[in-house]
Amino acid sequence: MKTDIIVVGAGPVGLFTVFEAGILGLNCILIDNLDKPGGQCAELYPDKPIYDIPGVPYQTGQEHVDALLKQIEPFNYRLLLNQRVNEITKNGNNWIVKTSSNEEVTAPNIFIAAGAGSFEPIKPNIPSDYSSLENKKVFYSIKDKKKFIKKSVAIFGGGDSALDWTVELSTIGADVSLIHRRDAFRGAPDTEQKVRELAKKNKINLLTPFILNDLKSDGDKCNAELIDTKTKDLSSHEFDYIVFLYGLNKKLGPLLDWGLDNDGKKIIVDTEAYETNQEGIFAVGDINHYPGKLNLILSGFHETTLAVQKAFKRIYPEERVPFGYTTSNTKIHERLGIKSE
Repeated sequence: MKTDIIVVGAGPVGLFTVFEAGILGLNCILIDNLDKPGGQCAELYPDKPIYDIPGVPYQTGQEHVDALLKQIEPFNYRLLLNQRVNEITKNGNNWIVKTSSNEEVTAPNIFIAAGAGSFEPIKPNIPSDYSSLENKKVFYSIKDKKKFIKKSVAIFGGGDSALDWTVELSTIGADVSLIHRRDAFRGAPDTEQKVRELAKKNKINLLTPFILNDLKSDGDKCNAELIDTKTKDLSSHEFDYIVFLYGLNKKLGPLLDWGLDNDGKKIIVDTEAYETNQEGIFAVGDINHYPGKLNLILSGFHETTLAVQKAFKRIYPEERVPFGYTTSNTKIHERLGIKSE
């Protein structure tokens, strides 16, 4: 397969790359190791509200992904899902990418839009093997909150995700217990205040400072054995579901083998076109680093917009980048399928 831009990662920034490339007449192939587009927005936070997309007062993560997919419908792109990039090589001005499914894609440009890189949930260190309960009774993310309606749910964690989901599940009638090793939290202060107010009104159970000592199940309920870190007392608590939101271990994984300058966690880019030290390989979104970097979706949109301009120049070095405003440019309207009046 040949294309103009290979996009590694099909999250919001990867999807928007298709749009920016499309209005310049460039095509993309996206590769993602998940089974659907949307990245972490769709996989980990589909129901989490997003408030800082310009011109959109409110969208959930999945609604944002759906809107981006709708926006790129006019363009010629392809999704290679359930695949990871195993190898990249250079052939003249082109890069050749080989995937875990033995697909081979050639393009002059690679955009790495892999979010935080490869990630896996941080799991509790306890004696019992509870792997048989995973994705049945024990979860590391919440994809369908309806599962927890009228159910008892233990959320372990002290960051934004734990606080946000404690508040959210309390609104749908779940019997929520938030369990954390300290009485201080790492999340947003206003969300923490909401959690404490819910606890005062007995709408949630706030168990601090407690840690998980062991976890067992009788097939129907999960029995969590907790230790009070102050008194060292043990107590047992039954729940329908357990959700561990300790965070993610984030790694660059195989990206470290691609000869890209990095700081061990992020890929270093310039701020002119968000290009790496390898010509034709760009890094956009949360995966990159530069002075003043902000890990925001809207920042990633800006980065990939400029990067696509440079990608066009690599393909057509003798041509001027056909910049135009989407409000009035007839060529862009044609590509978007908009009929002129």
